[in-house]
Amino acid sequence: MTLVGVLEKHGKQYAVSPLFEPGPRMEVEKPRREGVGDLVEVGQANGRRLRVVRRLGRPDVARDVLEGLMLQRGLRRRFDPLVEREAREATPSTQGRRDLRDLPTFTIDPPSARDFDDAISAEESEDGAVRVWVHIADVSAFVPAGSAVDREAFRRGTSVYVPGLVEPMLPEALSNGACSLVPGQDRMAVTVELEFEGASVRRTAFHRSLIRSDARLSYPEVDALFAAGESGPAGLTAARRVARALAEKRAARGALAVESTEPEFDFSRDGHVAGVEASESTESHELIEFLMIAANEAVADLLEKRKLAGVFRVHEPPDPARVQRLLDQLASLGLPTPPAPEHLTATQAGELVEEAARKVHGPTYTSLILRSLKQARYSARNLGHFGLRSERYCHFTSPIRRYPDLICHRALLNAIGFPEATVRATDLEAAAEWCSQRERDAMTIERAADNVARAFLLESELFKSGGFQREFTGEVRGLIGAGAFVAFDGYEGLLPVRRLSDDWWELNEQETMLVGTKTGKRIRLGDEVTVQVEKIDAPRGRVDLLPVQL
Repeated sequence: MTLVGVLEKHGKQYAVSPLFEPGPRMEVEKPRREGVGDLVEVGQANGRRLRVVRRLGRPDVARDVLEGLMLQRGLRRRFDPLVEREAREATPSTQGRRDLRDLPTFTIDPPSARDFDDAISAEESEDGAVRVWVHIADVSAFVPAGSAVDREAFRRGTSVYVPGLVEPMLPEALSNGACSLVPGQDRMAVTVELEFEGASVRRTAFHRSLIRSDARLSYPEVDALFAAGESGPAGLTAARRVARALAEKRAARGALAVESTEPEFDFSRDGHVAGVEASESTESHELIEFLMIAANEAVADLLEKRKLAGVFRVHEPPDPARVQRLLDQLASLGLPTPPAPEHLTATQAGELVEEAARKVHGPTYTSLILRSLKQARYSARNLGHFGLRSERYCHFTSPIRRYPDLICHRALLNAIGFPEATVRATDLEAAAEWCSQRERDAMTIERAADNVARAFLLESELFKSGGFQREFTGEVRGLIGAGAFVAFDGYEGLLPVRRLSDDWWELNEQETMLVGTKTGKRIRLGDEVTVQVEKIDAPRGRVDLLPVQL
């Protein structure tokens, strides 16, 4: 296991104190560069002795700490030279491809994106139908099954994105280079052609293609075009029309809509967190989302009908017992709760979650709803996707950053006449389970990194504003026996029960409120509280709070 910590010197001896996890100091060999106080990675030298492998930076610089966190959590941060060389030297043939370079084509991504998985073309027909081409980077052309790059991509399973840094699934020569659908360059793609009549797909075709993107658009740019009533590049208006129809169809079929936001952090040149904004879903996001869902469903439909060796993205209906607990939690908070029969079936449980999601709003209650659901995962068997209300669904549209998409690409290409090596049917379930686990690991790392970045930003803000005496109005977002998690001004901290008056606090059965056993006072999910920051442990992403007014 990798150890990341701070280098210390005690007399003539050197040691490293762990930064992210509590633990004893570890004695190390004398480093080549002294660097006392530096953040370092430690590895084994001769026998059991430890040595400084490399210097990462300073423990008070957010980007250096995030680099250390990724190493501590088992990410490699580098590719083997053989993998790098194989990626650089990949030169697949363009033979047998459908030439779609004359189609007006564009990409829409976040402003900071560097790897472009997908591009869109669209045009309206004389009969009112709309043809949409969803072009996805043909990663399989550059990554033969069983190659060194393929084995490393499978080992990683997914790209991991933390504030300001990324652990890519593929080497940069592919992820940001040859595979990325950058504008003005001929690129190899796998294209899903969909002909829409309203929101219904009346014809589907699949091509191994050659495309050229004409425009690289960002989400804010597209939203600005829509707000100004401008048409933008050729095909955008037609794509927007289809996406709106798909949105209406999704709402009509009861697809689960849960509010969520993602933080986007800014960094200064010297690696400090300079700011954060909440990324919210806008019409431009939804345009891409709905077209990608349509392409994924089309591929999943082919996988199932032809019994191809691909993996499905499945999301099973919620367990009735967990839904009943959700209803009890909402009722304990006095929130509107849909009536439930005494014995819930799985179908009824799903319908009740959907109704609850429509009735209650806000991140505090959204988290309760999310915890009542099963986690989406990959499977060799099609079990449907409850959240999307989709009978069959797979991940196909992001092969640069997700290995399951690459599995589905190879299966599809086999079906349309290209001899791609695929995963053996007997190995599919194991591959699906591995990819699911790698996804969960990535999510854990990303959440921890977000907490670290927020803690550093809060520390900087308090330093600039004169210290820890500042008061914040916040909302109780979570409860455990040890205290309440309070969200305030874009941050979150723990208000420990040991700091709450002269009382003994207990968590109720529904885990929705802390109750003072002497006073009967209650601290409930969603309550407004006023707090001060007591201390910040930025490298561990921990913020401890003091109560001001409850």
